[in-house]
Amino acid sequence: MNFDDIEMIDSYSRSQALADGVLIDISQEARENGFKMPAAITGSLFHSYIKPPAGLEDEGQSISGRLHGLFEMTKAAAAKKWEANRVSFGVMFLMKAGVLERNTMYGRCGARRCRKFQELP
Repeated sequence: MNFDDIEMIDSYSRSQALADGVLIDISQEARENGFKMPAAITGSLFHSYIKPPAGLEDEGQSISGRLHGLFEMTKAAAAKKWEANRVSFGVMFLMKAGVLERNTMYGRCGARRCRKFQELP
């Protein structure tokens, strides 16, 4: 699709979204889990699911553990199928003792970066 003839009304950059808290940078954690590209998640995902609800520390829940699980599920889904530059998969989050909540997650990357990702062992 060519956007050369379309007048730009407004734009919102990744850096602006990070500064506003709309996106949360998880690039360092992603690198520690084998990703070779910058990574971010929505603030909503972070605050609703990645940051465990109070009281779940005794259940072994932590931000780093939940991110690790998310990264592993992303890698498993990416190894199976890409839909253009997007992959989708289900994840279960423990929301309170004994209560799991299933959500569909979407991973997305630029075309060049997706090809590099698919070449990872």
